[in-house]
Amino acid sequence: MRVLVSLLSVGIMVCALLWGETAHAKTTDEAETAELLIMLLKAGRAVVSEHQALINDAEKADKGFTDEMAGQKILARFKAETEIDLTRPSGIPQGEVLLAMVQSQREVIRDAQPVINKQGIGFKGFVPSLFARKVGQKLFAKTGIRVKLTAMDYRFPGNQPDDFETEVLRVFSDPHYPKGKRYVKLSAVDDEQAVRVMYPEYAEATCLMCHGDPKGERDVTGMKKEGWKEGELAGAISVVMPVR
Repeated sequence: MRVLVSLLSVGIMVCALLWGETAHAKTTDEAETAELLIMLLKAGRAVVSEHQALINDAEKADKGFTDEMAGQKILARFKAETEIDLTRPSGIPQGEVLLAMVQSQREVIRDAQPVINKQGIGFKGFVPSLFARKVGQKLFAKTGIRVKLTAMDYRFPGNQPDDFETEVLRVFSDPHYPKGKRYVKLSAVDDEQAVRVMYPEYAEATCLMCHGDPKGERDVTGMKKEGWKEGELAGAISVVMPVR
């Protein structure tokens, strides 16, 4: 009997260890996929940012800023940063999910063509943050993966941080926390296991036109500026990867 109990105990311990290793490997895999999704989203956001002057040209009708053109630029930027060529996705473990992100980005730009190409209006409101938000919505519909921008001083209600995100944003704001380091945790979301990944974002010079000084002044969108300083924590990109 003692031998049987010992064998059972050993078996339980082995199973626990194997499960722990599997869970750790799964978390690592999902975190890596989340990191690539974030890089791809940032590539698309950068492309939109670089074309703001063109998008807001009130004199020009057809801007040529099509989903095909933008998609090519996004893929090229992503490849330069990661060496991953999504024009040849065969053999890329995360290929299907990454292509869903690219397709979501193209759809958002395609949907915005009537606004982008409208003459007689300067500022169109098609800004990088709006682009990112709409991409996140489309990606969720396609894959169940949640990607959103969040911050303590959020503007859009959908960017409001949940309890987990609020706590991580506080961690990011600690001056002792390594700048740019991601935060990964396996936790329950809506009663499902999920890998949560957050990447801190810092204010860049291009952000300050709408979010910089003087604090409280209305920016071009009509919102109040937050008074950000270049290089300080601006928020984070938050990803929820369901564990399947």
